[in-house]
Amino acid sequence: MTDYTINPGDNAPADIELNTWPEGTLKLSELHGQWVIVYFYPKDNTSGCTTESCEFRDALPDFTAANAAIVGVSRDSVKSHAGFTEKQSLNFPLISDPDEHFCKAFDVLQIKKNYGKEYLGIERSTFIINPEGDIAFAWRKVRVKDHVKTVLTTLKELQE
Repeated sequence: MTDYTINPGDNAPADIELNTWPEGTLKLSELHGQWVIVYFYPKDNTSGCTTESCEFRDALPDFTAANAAIVGVSRDSVKSHAGFTEKQSLNFPLISDPDEHFCKAFDVLQIKKNYGKEYLGIERSTFIINPEGDIAFAWRKVRVKDHVKTVLTTLKELQE
């Protein structure tokens, strides 16, 4: 079992400012006062990441009704995010983290294996951040199937 350095109850990294698509920058501190769903995914335009992003896209009205913003994060460039957003009609910002500042702050970089080779990659992870800026819930090693429904259900339970 991996011991993570950021867990529920901890303050979310609020002041790391990174580029986003749509073009601009974002710091989590700008979203204080509302719930925030931050999901980390390995790569734009891959099957699991596309499915997950589209499910968040489709559920955005439910998250908005629950006073929650959605933010996706990968190491892809803003240009890659632009194409991915346009192709999939995504309706929330994607953070570009090529230098891994945000990924390291959330402790989502893990050793992965592919065809027998080890590499450092993003472990698919989702965090719910409360309006005060604290991690309220965290999922690691996320499986895409039914994950967005689980996040929405958990958010609503946390708000009760």
